[in-house]
Amino acid sequence: MGWMFQQRLVYFMDYVEKGTISKRVLDLNRARQSLIEEIQAIMWYDERADATSDKALREVLAHNRDDEKEHATLLMEWLRRNDPQYAHKIKEILGKSKKLSDLWD
Repeated sequence: MGWMFQQRLVYFMDYVEKGTISKRVLDLNRARQSLIEEIQAIMWYDERADATSDKALREVLAHNRDDEKEHATLLMEWLRRNDPQYAHKIKEILGKSKKLSDLWD
């Protein structure tokens, strides 16, 4: 574990133990951490599919990767429904044809 992750975990556990973190924030954190893990899984399946010379294995790994994309997208949708600022940014940025540099503040 990296130092920053360990520090975050210490602070997070302190908030939980003291009861100073709301159920809403706990749920948002659960969803965000799950999204991170789904994106990591997508990366790992991509790497493995790209590295193998076995066509059948590549197809299985690509299928699994695409399942993870569905999971990640479902989490993004949950976050959109439960985090108004995130929902605003999604509406403001996603699906636009402008240059990316024209989309940030």
